Amino acid sequence: MNKSMIAVALGAAGLAAAGGYFYLQQQPDSSASHVAGAAAPAAAGASAANKGGGAARPPGGGGPISVTTVKAQQRDQRITLEATGTVSSLNVVDIKPQVSSKVEQVHVKEGQFVRRGELLFTLDNRADAVNVTKMRAQLARDQAALNDAQRQLARSRDLLEQKFVSQSAVDAAQTQVETQQAVVAASKAAVDAAVLGLGYHRITAPSAGRVGAVNVFPGSLVQPSGPALLTITQLDPIAVSFNLPQRNLDETLQGLREGGLPVSAQLPDRSDGTPGPRLDGKLQFVDSVVDQSSGSVRVKAVFDNPQQHLWPGGYVKVALAVRTLRDAIVIPQAAIVTGVKGRTVFVVDADDKVQPRPVEIVHPVGQDAVVSGLQAGDRIVVDGRENVRAGSKVVERGGQGGAGKPGRAGTPASGAAGVTP
Repeated sequence: MNKSMIAVALGAAGLAAAGGYFYLQQQPDSSASHVAGAAAPAAAGASAANKGGGAARPPGGGGPISVTTVKAQQRDQRITLEATGTVSSLNVVDIKPQVSSKVEQVHVKEGQFVRRGELLFTLDNRADAVNVTKMRAQLARDQAALNDAQRQLARSRDLLEQKFVSQSAVDAAQTQVETQQAVVAASKAAVDAAVLGLGYHRITAPSAGRVGAVNVFPGSLVQPSGPALLTITQLDPIAVSFNLPQRNLDETLQGLREGGLPVSAQLPDRSDGTPGPRLDGKLQFVDSVVDQSSGSVRVKAVFDNPQQHLWPGGYVKVALAVRTLRDAIVIPQAAIVTGVKGRTVFVVDADDKVQPRPVEIVHPVGQDAVVSGLQAGDRIVVDGRENVRAGSKVVERGGQGGAGKPGRAGTPASGAAGVTP
């Protein structure tokens, strides 16, 4: 019984394997016939098209291509060189005493703005005041001796006329007077020196500016060789130093000889994200040596700074206008197509058809460029230029044909945010 069941099972398994093999052998033929059946309508359609005599329609033949255009502008274009500048003061003075003494009084506060000649410190002047008194007393004594010598000389001359004394006696009296005159002159100089030393105990501001940190207090002993009492920094006007490439040295020097070149300084954005202020100044100085390690030259511009926007040690973006191109043609750089044959732009004619026109970049200006090969008022394709060819019919996005409102150079035409081609 068991042997019979095993034989039946083996037979069933063999029949199943044979059926599966037969099915796999028949499957490719059925797929091929299915593909052939699907290809037949396509072939029929192509045959019908050929019989109709019509060729395949080129892309875009169904209507005008949506583009954005701008008009080429003619204007005086200022050529600027941009760099990162460092703000520096035109005048920084370290205040130090000229005599060793004790601080009696501090007359200024940290951060205070002072004028030239304003009193900063008063030092203990008792020793020098006594010395001045002593020198003046010495002068009075010498002056009295001079007066006596002059009287003796007058008597000697009277006696000489009466033949009571010889000429040598008169000469000796004259010598005594001249000697005493020299002594008096020396005493006067000593008094002046003592008064000058007494003045060193009043320390005044040598220039106008802002007071920095005050490093001494009343009672502090100060010396000429010691640290500075404070520092006065001039903030208005103020300077900005930056580097320029050596290739721009000639035109920079030419502008400096003609009275200076305009320079603008843009401060970083504020903490709330708003743009920082922009200040205008003038180039004042070009260094005499080119830095061999960088191939650049150091220059300095001066700015009026009444609001103290510029602070010594800060960084600003500087733009130096080296020259101005008169009646230049300006278009957006995005409109220029660079290929193996050079640079071209697509110009839209009065019939709203585009034609390629070769151009040359005279000078890039940010997102715009000064070019040659165009006329003022030419409509230039900016967006959608990758979809057009010579003779393509175009329509302004958001407009009807050529009636769109082209934007200024560097700005897409009005309504450019509408249709996608």
